[in-house]
Amino acid sequence: MRTASAGEESVIVVGGGPAGLACALALAAADVPVMLAAGPHRPGGFDRDRRTAGLFAGSIELLRNLGVWDGLKDACEPLKTIRLIDDTGRLFRAPEVKFHARDAGLEAFGFNVPNDALVDALSARVAATTGITVVPTAGARAVRIGPGQATIVLGEGPELSARLVVAADGRKSPTRDAAGITVKTWSYPQTAVVTWFSHQRPHDGISTEFHRAVGPFTTVPMPGRYSSLVWVEDPAEAERLMTLSETEFRRAIEVRLGGLLGTVGEIGPRASFPLSGLTPDVFGRNRVALVGESGHVIPPIGAQGLNLGLRDAATLADCVSDAVSAGHDPGGSEVLNRYSALRAPDVNGRIMAIDLLNRTLLSPYLTVHLIRGFGLHVLNNVDALRRLVVKEGVQPTAYIPTLMRSGGTAPATAGVLAPA
Repeated sequence: MRTASAGEESVIVVGGGPAGLACALALAAADVPVMLAAGPHRPGGFDRDRRTAGLFAGSIELLRNLGVWDGLKDACEPLKTIRLIDDTGRLFRAPEVKFHARDAGLEAFGFNVPNDALVDALSARVAATTGITVVPTAGARAVRIGPGQATIVLGEGPELSARLVVAADGRKSPTRDAAGITVKTWSYPQTAVVTWFSHQRPHDGISTEFHRAVGPFTTVPMPGRYSSLVWVEDPAEAERLMTLSETEFRRAIEVRLGGLLGTVGEIGPRASFPLSGLTPDVFGRNRVALVGESGHVIPPIGAQGLNLGLRDAATLADCVSDAVSAGHDPGGSEVLNRYSALRAPDVNGRIMAIDLLNRTLLSPYLTVHLIRGFGLHVLNNVDALRRLVVKEGVQPTAYIPTLMRSGGTAPATAGVLAPA
């Protein structure tokens, strides 16, 4: 069995999604050699993955500093305003609330980014970056963790060893399980239907969340007169929506929007997925650090999911870079404890807030509706509080990773290294 060693100061990243690719690039930008074990990338159009991600200013700054943004921005649309509309139909109706980017001193909160375009851009940058060795694989067959290194046994046979392994291999991460990191999981009685559509009226850069008793109905601006859609329903209704003809589905969107974007035109392919949540007991242990959905799963409310994953990547790069500069073990407990301490408050706080908001929509109790409505009323009328919420939602003030600040350094490019 051939073993490839990434060296004492190197890292293996397992997983080729946006968070894993960004993590590999962030580590390379910190002059840390990386082996990326991921499935082969197949460039494709938006129809391959109908989802988009609202990426806030810090995430866009990360992409800019990684040298990715210039090749990506034309496929994206700025998010200037976030609008919350109470569409619960209940006795107590919360006021409409608008959060403006200018309240955070920004031209835009960030951009709506198609997942496919993001993965294509990140993959192209990885392929051109010195210090990243790409090892194509269908996945890890086993993970062995020793006192001085961790070894990934690939399904194809080769073994990769390094001082630190980044588990960016999704919510069912075998790498996380091998490290003995336990998770708490839960499900919601909800399913999200996602697609995109064209519309008659301009969106003006406004992302709108209709808060309904079964979950949010959210439109997010895309370039031109197009928007992406995340429509949360109970599972039976979501299944019915998936079976509607295009004409029937178009009419259903128009009814739900109440004329907000005018006549609905072209509609993209639909996809659906059940809503669930996940949190770990720690974000790093036994030479394994969690990045992306291996460390957190959150409902698609408030555009927090991928922003959290990108902050994972940038924060871990800081922790590893500091350790290597000081001559410390990049996979040692000191590094992983620091990483976990930095990520836990941000991730757990946002998951708690999103979970609470979602459950208040589902709750049958009038008292809960009154409390939620009062909170939104206060946000709508107290400017200082609204500005604080906007700033914290876009970028946590407790810790801003280096690559999410203006003027970070992009990784050098000189072609992909030969596979190990």
